[in-house]
Amino acid sequence: MTYNSQYPSVSDLKKKARQRIPKFAFDYLEGGCNDEVNLLRNEADFHDIQLLPQYLKKHNGEDMGVELFGHRYAAPIGISPIGLQGLMWPNAPEILAKAALKHNIPYILSTVSTSSIERIAEVSEGQSWFQLYHPTENRLRDDILKRLSAVECPVLVVLVDVPSFGLRYREIKSGLSMPPRMDIRNFFQAATRPSWSFETLRVGIPEFATLKPYMSKDLNMSQLGKFMNATFTGRVDAEKIAAIRDLWKGKLVIKGIVSEEDTEKAISLGADGIIVSNHGGRQIDAGESTIKPLKNLADKYGEKIKVMVDSGLRSGPDIGRALACGAAFTFMGRPFMYGVSALGKKGGDHTVAMLKAQLKQVMEQLGCETLEDFKECLIANKVTYNE
Repeated sequence: MTYNSQYPSVSDLKKKARQRIPKFAFDYLEGGCNDEVNLLRNEADFHDIQLLPQYLKKHNGEDMGVELFGHRYAAPIGISPIGLQGLMWPNAPEILAKAALKHNIPYILSTVSTSSIERIAEVSEGQSWFQLYHPTENRLRDDILKRLSAVECPVLVVLVDVPSFGLRYREIKSGLSMPPRMDIRNFFQAATRPSWSFETLRVGIPEFATLKPYMSKDLNMSQLGKFMNATFTGRVDAEKIAAIRDLWKGKLVIKGIVSEEDTEKAISLGADGIIVSNHGGRQIDAGESTIKPLKNLADKYGEKIKVMVDSGLRSGPDIGRALACGAAFTFMGRPFMYGVSALGKKGGDHTVAMLKAQLKQVMEQLGCETLEDFKECLIANKVTYNE
């Protein structure tokens, strides 16, 4: 499938998205925590990885397909979970879930996104995954798991890297921290983005659709902040994962793992996969980029558990770099939201087609016929990681 030639890269989509959505929405999408050091490190460290082409070897074409949890996906490209997607572009979760189904790649719905479990299961024909923000109350956890079982969700992703909400200065300044607030600046910013404003009026004000059954109907902004803090603040430890493993009969993935110790615990708890992630640089500014621990974890544990990655990937070459470092699959969040924010209903389709075209070109250059071939192209002395 071809894509819009006016936006051949993620940076082009990002530039257009900035022009199309209000500043407070773009800052929510774009920002990291504290001084945003790790946000920048995520991307920069990917650029340090170099791959070696082999031009004289015989090449019979490329196959981007990959088997994951009993399903063969068309490409190693997944759509990461992002909260409040409908704030950045109205109906974004449905747009992306439909694009994922069309292209046969996974879409992960966040607990705090703006479409419900049931609606996304419907539009994705039961193919979407779900990321769980672990509630403080087991009653709420159990009910969410029952809803996921009812729609036959294939993969549950448990988020573990939010023992506390990150200090994101852009969100604090714009009023999108908890409790959220809208001031005159936000209304002015919305007024200067008529496409976003009219589409929001047509679709409706975004809300935490999955959590709606658990909220009081007359909840105001201040009470919403208290609800979120009371409902989701807390560490997800091994005991909580073990309880979920007992309850959940489908595939279980733990997201936010960056250390050997946590990987070994994930394996011992019966997890089927991990996503090496630092929440897109939104939780801890002093941490490593995700690509740094990836190769070590993939080399050491890749035969025991699926080792996947997100945070920092922005292109087909980045996907190739991650695969060369041993990733079984890659996920991206911001690039897809740039796409939808820039191009609306066409943004999901465009972004998938663009990334697939970029990955195909990298495979052609390197001489890779399958995704496994990327490992042979890694220039090892350009990759540093913890021993």
